[in-house]
Amino acid sequence: MQAPPARALILASTSRYRRALLERLQLPFSVQAPGVDETPMAGEPPASLARRLALAKATAVAATAPNAVVIGCDQVADLHGQALGKPGNYENALGQLRAMRGQTVIFQTAMSVVCTASGFCEEVLVPVRVAYREASDAEIDFYLRAEEPYDCAGSVKSEGMGIALMHSIDNDDPTALIGLPLIRLSAILRRAGIAVLGQT
Repeated sequence: MQAPPARALILASTSRYRRALLERLQLPFSVQAPGVDETPMAGEPPASLARRLALAKATAVAATAPNAVVIGCDQVADLHGQALGKPGNYENALGQLRAMRGQTVIFQTAMSVVCTASGFCEEVLVPVRVAYREASDAEIDFYLRAEEPYDCAGSVKSEGMGIALMHSIDNDDPTALIGLPLIRLSAILRRAGIAVLGQT
């Protein structure tokens, strides 16, 4: 029987995708909205933005639950140094995917795990390089109307039909592209004292 975790686990996110990913580990956890302003700073590189927001989300929730282990995560699509966030609507998504076709985009996925009571804080950046096909406007339109990925950084769901827009994916932690790098997270949680697979 799996031993109970030493501390409560909280996901500092309202993302349904991250919640579904964390559920794969079959650990008890709760979800809390971090309430962090995600506006980029002037001239802030995409990787720096992702790291700053991941830590801000984790520490914001940890301040309200000091005994818990809190996971904060953020992802920014990096197109030649330009940050592409969540499009929010069809028009923005169309513009993003047109700009991305035939290009290589780096999805900068940052994660911070914090426990105020124990003083634990570990941060990691897991970049994923995605090369996109030269998709036609008709293909992009079909995809957007079928999947409506307007709440996804870079306007694409690799776990869905969006994979058909891609030429190749280069990374060492497959779930990082969806938004929560579970290989890295499992290792960090063990160091934080959370039982994974029944042992720390």
